Amino acid sequence: MATIRIADAKDQILRTKAQDGVSSDIGDSIYRTQSFSRSETMDAHDDIYNIRSRSKAPSMERRSSRADAAEREDDNPGLRKPGDFKQKQVFKGKMLMWLTYQSIGIIYGDIGTSPLYVYSSTFSSVPSNQDLVGALSIIIWSLFMMVTVKYIFIILWADNGGEGGTFSTYSLLSRYMNITHRDPREASLVQLKRHLSGDLERAGKHVRHGLESRKFARGLLKVIGVLAVTMVISDGLLTPAQSVLGAVQGIRVVDPNIPKRTVIGVTDTILVVLFLIQPLGITKITFAFAPIIIIWLGFNAVFGIYNLSKYDSSVCKAFNPSYGFKFLIRNKEQGWRMLGGILLAFTGVEALFADLGAFSRRAVQLSWLCYTFPCLLLAYIGQESFIAVHPEAYSNPFFKAAPPGTIYPALIIAILAAIVASQAIITATFQLLAQVMKLSYFPQIKVVHTSRIFHGQLYIPVANWLLMIGTILVASIYNNTTSLGNAYGVCVMFVTFFDTCMVSLAAMFVWRISPFIVFLPWLIIACLDGAYLSSALTKVPDGAWFTITLAAMLASVFLLWRFGKEQQWFAEAEDRFPTSHFVKMDPGGQMHLTERYHGTPLSSTRGFGIFFDKAGETTPIVFSQFVLKLTAIPEVVVFFHLRPLKTPSVGPENRHTVSRLAIPNCYRLVVRYGYNDEIITPNLASVIFEQVRRYLIEGQAEAQTRALPERPEATTDENQVHEPDHAVAMPEEKCRKH
Repeated sequence: MATIRIADAKDQILRTKAQDGVSSDIGDSIYRTQSFSRSETMDAHDDIYNIRSRSKAPSMERRSSRADAAEREDDNPGLRKPGDFKQKQVFKGKMLMWLTYQSIGIIYGDIGTSPLYVYSSTFSSVPSNQDLVGALSIIIWSLFMMVTVKYIFIILWADNGGEGGTFSTYSLLSRYMNITHRDPREASLVQLKRHLSGDLERAGKHVRHGLESRKFARGLLKVIGVLAVTMVISDGLLTPAQSVLGAVQGIRVVDPNIPKRTVIGVTDTILVVLFLIQPLGITKITFAFAPIIIIWLGFNAVFGIYNLSKYDSSVCKAFNPSYGFKFLIRNKEQGWRMLGGILLAFTGVEALFADLGAFSRRAVQLSWLCYTFPCLLLAYIGQESFIAVHPEAYSNPFFKAAPPGTIYPALIIAILAAIVASQAIITATFQLLAQVMKLSYFPQIKVVHTSRIFHGQLYIPVANWLLMIGTILVASIYNNTTSLGNAYGVCVMFVTFFDTCMVSLAAMFVWRISPFIVFLPWLIIACLDGAYLSSALTKVPDGAWFTITLAAMLASVFLLWRFGKEQQWFAEAEDRFPTSHFVKMDPGGQMHLTERYHGTPLSSTRGFGIFFDKAGETTPIVFSQFVLKLTAIPEVVVFFHLRPLKTPSVGPENRHTVSRLAIPNCYRLVVRYGYNDEIITPNLASVIFEQVRRYLIEGQAEAQTRALPERPEATTDENQVHEPDHAVAMPEEKCRKH
């Protein structure tokens, strides 16, 4: 029976290294170690240097040089294989069409139900024909500029390995710029691609240097990335409550005498059901949700065509943007305030970008350009055509403009679509929380991948139940859509403005576009964002303070957690060093501590010692503490490391990698696993033992194969034949013996 000792170094950290060398490949060239400082790196080569090297540890360079001297004797642990990095999924043909179908049911529920309330939120009294045409012109061009041009054609390209959202763009920038610290335990899991300064425009080089060298600029980018996440989550509390409550209140069209408590009770019940089905995953949910949104958008398009052909077709002149400018000039401050209602026409666009990881860029582009966008244009034009003839219909244009005989089917599909509308923000919340956890802004909680085909479709149980409780409380406390509407929209505009800024930086430092070329598009889009944002801020006293306060509180939690993790990394870095720093072997084969630890001899303890460390960059801290405190070392030592990959499963032939270290009878085992693989099992120690044993047997066989051609054919000296076997098999015999 083997004696197993497992020493757990959970949440310990690997030593920091200074990295240099520019490469877009995945190989070791990105991680070549140099012993010069960050400033010397920038001045001399300006290559990829370690963006984790902003450490307060004064002995970083000494540790780096010691590591160079020691680890050259270790076998290559195989830590940087091409498959370790997340690969963006690309779908074509039927799979692309299937994803496009799914995206309609998930992404466009929010923005697709806007025709229910845009006109009623924009006008507070019967509008004139001129104001109707002006408002329609702004709606049309907002959908074109803010959604189609800005997001569909530009921002969706700023994904980080297929993931979307403002925080993913920040993560993308952190791979191309020195703007953040990283968990040293996961250094080899991040593909750094910082461009040489010579590859950037001169202005871009100076802008990048300014952002990297100023602590305030780095902190501002971090805060923007975190605030964008928390603002989407804050809207995640409001959107389900508002959409479901609005849908249930629609029942009063049939019976105005339904009491408010009944409306609230039905709303809360529907919200519970909505969150209970989230564990099914996006693919299964879309079997019900996608047809609802497709039919809903189809209703809007058909109603629009009917009204446009029957009533005032002259409203098509609203495609001329001059009518929008005249509207704002004519109404002055009141026109500016009306932008707070018009912006509801594209709320949900922030979720469109955040949900990108669950689908793909091409699927989102196809679903918007080929179906959703045309349907929404027809809906708004048709409603305006009806209101031009019946001005009093502005308060409820969708139902009042419904063709005769369609009011009840329209009511049913509108209620269902309004319920489904909240799915976009729920999915976005799961995506964004997974992203912040990867960069250590939030504790690691359980993340469930709901599809073996589409790797980015996630479900987070804890977040789901907290969202459910929050939305029920919000719906019960606010209890009407008017109050909720006052709290809605501000966070959306903040997030869209943050997206504009982040993607502009990505254009300069990732796509290497000149800042002078980037500036004009940024200025145009930023002015649009600013106009809508300034109008939305007028809602702060009426209820928007709630979402801003909640977002600020959540951001404080995320930033505080990240600060604590960085302090942990800096503190633990001082205790992490290679084995040659504290252990050496004398000519007689006796292991003892180095002179800096008084040269104390190390006794050998019987057993098979397993020392865990997260990612496998260097010596586990728990091993060094074990040796220094107990002045003993197990007969056979294994450094055990886990490396999660963004794939459903890793095949047995690629799962385990064993290498030999400089210490006698010491090995490193790296286990790669997918999100559906179960690694921590009751027989884990036996699995580790068997992998090391197999490595020794295979090494012995290779040694024999290499030695055969060098021996004379007539050699009969048994000692010469069996001496390599004995030398290689010695550790295995120790394993078997214990």
